[in-house]
Amino acid sequence: MTRQEILDLYFVEARHKLIDIGAFFDRVARAEGHADFRMEAFHSALAEISTGEPHIAKRILLAFSDPTDEPIPAAITKAACGAWPGPEKSDVVS
Repeated sequence: MTRQEILDLYFVEARHKLIDIGAFFDRVARAEGHADFRMEAFHSALAEISTGEPHIAKRILLAFSDPTDEPIPAAITKAACGAWPGPEKSDVVS
């Protein structure tokens, strides 16, 4: 497909997702309390969009991912939280 064809097919959908992300940020900003490691990961992932570098989707995924090679001894929760808390918090998920 050409760039024009891709824009014609996917622009409105991508625009919707971006507005939805903006609404998510607004809700988090209005809420009481502190943001955690997930918001830090989200900000890192969003920064990847603006770099102009190739493979944006891969780099966004890596911003949320655990970069370590060693498996953990045991799972600490029954569900994923969507972002890696970092080495100092890898045993605590809020």
